Amino acid sequence: MNQSSDFQGVFFWGFLIVFGVVMYAISPRVKDEGGFFRGTDADGRPASSWALMMSIFISWIFAKSVTNAANLGAAYGVVGGLAYATYWLSIPFAGWVIYRLRTREGATGLVSFLMGKYGRGAALAFSAAILIRLYNEVWSNTAVVGGYYGEAGSAAFIGAALLFTLAVLVYSLKGGLRSSIFTDVIQAVVFVLFLGLVLIWIVPEHGATRLLTEGEFALDAGADLLLVALLQVLSYPFHDPVLTDRGFITREKTMLKAFVVAGVLGFLAILAFSLVGVHARLEGIAANGNAPAQVARVLGTAGFFAMAVVMISSAASTLDSTFTSLSKSVAHELPLLAGRTPGQRAIRNGVVTMTLFALLGNLPMIAGTDILKATTLSGTMVIGLAPVFLLSRWVSHSPLSFHLSFWTGMGLGILLALGQIPAGWAIGEGKYGLLLGTNLYGLTLCTVGFLAPLALGLHRPRTQAA
Repeated sequence: MNQSSDFQGVFFWGFLIVFGVVMYAISPRVKDEGGFFRGTDADGRPASSWALMMSIFISWIFAKSVTNAANLGAAYGVVGGLAYATYWLSIPFAGWVIYRLRTREGATGLVSFLMGKYGRGAALAFSAAILIRLYNEVWSNTAVVGGYYGEAGSAAFIGAALLFTLAVLVYSLKGGLRSSIFTDVIQAVVFVLFLGLVLIWIVPEHGATRLLTEGEFALDAGADLLLVALLQVLSYPFHDPVLTDRGFITREKTMLKAFVVAGVLGFLAILAFSLVGVHARLEGIAANGNAPAQVARVLGTAGFFAMAVVMISSAASTLDSTFTSLSKSVAHELPLLAGRTPGQRAIRNGVVTMTLFALLGNLPMIAGTDILKATTLSGTMVIGLAPVFLLSRWVSHSPLSFHLSFWTGMGLGILLALGQIPAGWAIGEGKYGLLLGTNLYGLTLCTVGFLAPLALGLHRPRTQAA
């Protein structure tokens, strides 16, 4: 982009502005809580199965995710892409768990479910975890868009990321979750069309067979990350309200169908996009932390523009969903945890929340950090959520089970981030060996911690908890 002509520069910046204007113009204006926090229309009807499926699909195609998939494809071939795509199995898995929670235990939301099953402290700890998760989603997605306008840390990089944030914030304020779902459908269509264009450029260069056979299934060649992803599927989706909020806004079977289809489509889309990185690997193009941007520069202005549209569409769908989940968590759920009703100012408080996180959420982007850490480290910190939701049917009321499991996982994640996990925990010699060992042994410890109060009788019997 630095070497592009002035016309190209104006064209790219103009597109970012037009994108924001168009999204604002087509977004429905919402004035009631049902539309703003639950995505219902003016007559109180929930989103259709088709709209929900498209929204889930594109909301989980994060800009950082497609970039990570391509970077891993460049590093490990198709094994790297397959490893990252495995995270999308989280969607149908989460749909199945939420379906069971709703139909068998009467859950109406994860926070309220935790408060009833494990106590107010558990719900507060969980809410804090998802707020951190949502905070990370802001900077890690705006940073990817900034990467198409300048080098990390440059004025163009930061300016584009902030302009993009403003564009998404404005139309999110207009309609809340209703606006997010509505624009998600359009962004999903745009994403698929431009992904197809990018693959038309890439695939004929080497052929599908060559691209899909590049790499080796070995622990030190990306297979360790694949195993990490399989373990984190059991817990990772539950700390992402962008996904789980959509599990409670339609009928149970409608929700489950949408989650399964969206998960399969997301898996295929991420695997397909990782081929951009495999192409870079075969062509000897240095990824430099952003394989799609490096490949796009080689494809010329048209290819670079197509890649930028893919990133902007995916980043916008994630960012608007992040803003709406933040507003719901702070303005609607936290008052309930405090024993108060959200009140008539819920929407106003939601608007203030979105604005504050739009400002504060970009600070790590300006400071600069590794976007892959937003996935792997946070995924490790929440491994303790797996037994909390998967084994809940055997627990009537046991706050101690939640805390022993949740805080064990959180502690291990922090130790991993600080580099304090013993090297002996590593499984294999690969880059992600220590991450794999921490997740495998950590999940075992979390499960033991969860079950210990039950084994020792330190929980309220079902009849007393009812």
